[in-house]
Amino acid sequence: MPGENLTRDEARERAALLSVDGYEVSLDLRSATGEHDGDGPRTFRSVTTVRFRCAEPGASSFADLIAPAVTSVSLNGRDLDPGQVFDGSRILLEDLAAENELVVDAQCAYSRTGEGMHRFVDPEDGEVYLYTQYEPADARRVFTNFEQPDLKAPYRFEVRAPEGWTVWSNGVGDLADGVWRFAETKPISTYITCVVAGPYHYVTDHYERVFEDGTRLDIPLGAMCRKGLAPHFDADDVFLVTKQGLDFFHDHFDHPYPFGKYDQAFVPEYNLGAMENPGMVTFREEFIFRGKVTQASYEGRANVILHEMAHMWFGDLVTMEWWDDLWLKESFADFMGAFALVGATRFTDGWITFANRRKAWAYRADQLPSTHPVTADIRDLQDAKLNFDGITYAKGASVLKQLVAYAGQDAFLEGARRYFKRHAYGNTRLGDLLSVLEETSGRDMAAWSRAWLETAGVNSLTPQVLLRADGTVDELAVVQEAAESHPELRPHRVAVGLYRRTAAGTLERYAQAETDVEGPRTVVAELAGADAPELVLVNDDDLTYCKTRFDDTSLATLREALGDLTDPLARALCWSALWNMTRDALLPARDFIGLVLRFAGRETDIGVLQMLHAWAESAAVHYTAPERREEAARRLAEGAAEQLRAAGEGSEQQLAWARFVARVACAEADFELLASLLDGTETLPGLEVDQELRWAFLEPLAAHGAADEKRLDEELARDDTASGRRHHVRCLAARPSEAVKAQCWAQVVESDALSNALVEATIAGFAQPSQRELLAPYAEKYFAVIERVWTERSIQIGMDVVRGLFPSYEDSEETLDATDAWLAAHEDAAPALRRLVLEARDDLARALRGQACDAAAG
Repeated sequence: MPGENLTRDEARERAALLSVDGYEVSLDLRSATGEHDGDGPRTFRSVTTVRFRCAEPGASSFADLIAPAVTSVSLNGRDLDPGQVFDGSRILLEDLAAENELVVDAQCAYSRTGEGMHRFVDPEDGEVYLYTQYEPADARRVFTNFEQPDLKAPYRFEVRAPEGWTVWSNGVGDLADGVWRFAETKPISTYITCVVAGPYHYVTDHYERVFEDGTRLDIPLGAMCRKGLAPHFDADDVFLVTKQGLDFFHDHFDHPYPFGKYDQAFVPEYNLGAMENPGMVTFREEFIFRGKVTQASYEGRANVILHEMAHMWFGDLVTMEWWDDLWLKESFADFMGAFALVGATRFTDGWITFANRRKAWAYRADQLPSTHPVTADIRDLQDAKLNFDGITYAKGASVLKQLVAYAGQDAFLEGARRYFKRHAYGNTRLGDLLSVLEETSGRDMAAWSRAWLETAGVNSLTPQVLLRADGTVDELAVVQEAAESHPELRPHRVAVGLYRRTAAGTLERYAQAETDVEGPRTVVAELAGADAPELVLVNDDDLTYCKTRFDDTSLATLREALGDLTDPLARALCWSALWNMTRDALLPARDFIGLVLRFAGRETDIGVLQMLHAWAESAAVHYTAPERREEAARRLAEGAAEQLRAAGEGSEQQLAWARFVARVACAEADFELLASLLDGTETLPGLEVDQELRWAFLEPLAAHGAADEKRLDEELARDDTASGRRHHVRCLAARPSEAVKAQCWAQVVESDALSNALVEATIAGFAQPSQRELLAPYAEKYFAVIERVWTERSIQIGMDVVRGLFPSYEDSEETLDATDAWLAAHEDAAPALRRLVLEARDDLARALRGQACDAAAG
């Protein structure tokens, strides 16, 4: 049998043959605690009964299971020899009847990689916590199933757990005679089933709604985290956003929440942001804040809560047939998360974050060699794993935002309502959604889809302004361009804004026109006769998905007056455009850094400010000419320290600048400031150096040899928690020592002893931009080991290693050549592995072009 990597063709063949009536899954998790005997993995018993039908009696198929051992297999009362039918990932099913019952008794392994049944031991109190994570196809690590999204079925789970534990699943559960039994689910896909178990801290609340016909909807709410995080858990805010979201989606979707209860679990060592398991949503526990954070962090958490809630309809109620149409759930959830954030919560500036942060992710992904249409060609599960990317999420959401402008919000939402009613508990393809949107909007959705969903690449829009002798606009046109690799020009609904300085010195919009941009050049007739603009913003209000460019006058205005733009969304759009120009080697990195140093201190949107910090650091590290790196680092460090001291006492800006000071520290004065803030010999009024900030200050000290192992161990003694240990591991890995780097490499590459979270922390510490010479020997080692790592490790760890250890700081033509040599010599390597290497190569080549641009600026 082919093995773990299920293909689309295999899934289609199986879906045509089989339909599933239901699952009964019994898990015995009592082995999660206590000592573990033996050399093999710690395991738990999993007994699964699957009832299913076969359209062709006598045919053969297979069930999915990844487990160290199978005790017994029974098909229609006939015992099968596990040694003959189970190959480690599949169970061969021959001579199927019209109606079948499969019973599999297996020993499944607890996970340390965040895939399947993850087991975590809290170092603070020794407590054990379990949770499951499956997407796209890891339910088979916990119970036997048909692991593909279009073979939906109802599930009944029962779980035996250690005494004193609580267990949760998708349905409501009760404990009787030592067994937790859960209500049968609605028909759902395997990847959104879920079990959470352990001594979690659990808080409850309640949501109710009375509909116009008088019916009442009651939803029990729950939220949980590890006991060690309970003092920091602001469950009230989680429940507030949850209720606001439920109100918003019920107002707009006209389909009551269909899954009974609504629990939300914040779990340790989580690989993702969150997962939309119906009735049992899981989140990474970093959304519980141990120290002071800015409102951007609370906004981000609220957005994720609403994103996952949108999935209850887009993804859980109606699910894509195969991973080709992953966008049907992820793009919609990403868009609806922002839509609900602005429409229902206190975060009314959510579209600014969307424009500045989410779209940046999309723009980067859409210019990689691995870019793909929003509706992707997903050949197998490895392809699917890598397609949870900026195209599927953020570009798709941006395209939907454009669709709302194109078709109208009312038509869009009515289309969603019809989609839910027509396909509830079923599976869909692209055409199913387009047909309802065409009904409600009257627009040609096929043409729109061909332009926006079925082609890849991002267009750039540039203004052209011709002035009359009297200084008014004679003609204003928008020029549309596309990359040679993806030459498609698309229809864009845009608002073109004209800005000029006022007598008060601010930069304000004085004219705007909405228009449809078609083809290579579109004249905006409505703006003829307007006063001459100092700034033209061709995607004002951020209606479309494009790279915004500037004419010479506009760019000169931004260089002098970016901070005078009073509209925060317009300002964010200009920053984003300038960053895209830097990445595209159209603006020298030193110029971008100069703009940040000059104007970031005036930025009022804290999320934009934090994004500018990240971009400025990247400009200095990756896009600055090598001979100017030291100067760029010094300018950033000095500027950050100046802004830190100027920031308002106790303000979010003060906290953001403090963290940025740590990120860009490079000289003795920087290290002395950080050390004095740590030991209290210097204080800044209003700045609380809490535990999270202490670790942020310690990492650059460790990376530059100013904090040794003894000092880091002392800090761990202050914070001997799960979070503290991750920080400790990262800081240890950051130290500038050949022996340290060799040890880190061995721990990550040559051993699988570390959990997923500690692999991530080790890689983060290992790769330091100030240690290019120290890391140089690992470039050759990287290319020698990545194929073996990909083959031997789980796909999640493989992705972490291949992405995280690529020698991006060895930014030279030699590294580019080495990458090309590996690709040429490994044409038959796994396509997903080649994709990761190609993406890293593209980032490196882009960095080299940026450095050449910076060097040429004189």
